[in-house]
Amino acid sequence: MIGEYLRVTAAELDRVVQDPDWALDLVEEVQNAEEESEPALAEARHFSTYKTWDLLRFLLARVDFPVNVVHGEEPFAEDGDWGYGPPRYLRPERIRLAAEALRTTPYDQLISGVDPADLTEAEVYPLGWEEPGALEWGRHWYDGLTQFLKAAAVADDAMLVWLD
Repeated sequence: MIGEYLRVTAAELDRVVQDPDWALDLVEEVQNAEEESEPALAEARHFSTYKTWDLLRFLLARVDFPVNVVHGEEPFAEDGDWGYGPPRYLRPERIRLAAEALRTTPYDQLISGVDPADLTEAEVYPLGWEEPGALEWGRHWYDGLTQFLKAAAVADDAMLVWLD
């Protein structure tokens, strides 16, 4: 299970909500194009938190993060399944709020006081939290998500969010 994100413009978001099949085609088109070009996060339209999505969900919930950046907030394509359930989206104003909150919430703050046993007990995906340095595994992905959402906020983009 992998956390996936796609930046979309306001016009694209309108079309996504009206035509979820078009949205899935757009996702595949952008993923394929960026797989070859490997753009910097500031220019990228697609981002993945890989398998850290549930770790990030757990850590962000502990600090009462104001935006659901892991699962998205508003459903669309509710009859569709993009891997593990239907996709959701975040509106531009929620992206701006999330980007600012991520900027002011360093990863060290998120993991402060967390024992890997807490993750095992909570059955945070993927299991295996007893490995040394397990909490550090999420730092790279959290930093990437922070940069990605910042770029989306600057561009006034919305975001599609799903688990694949």
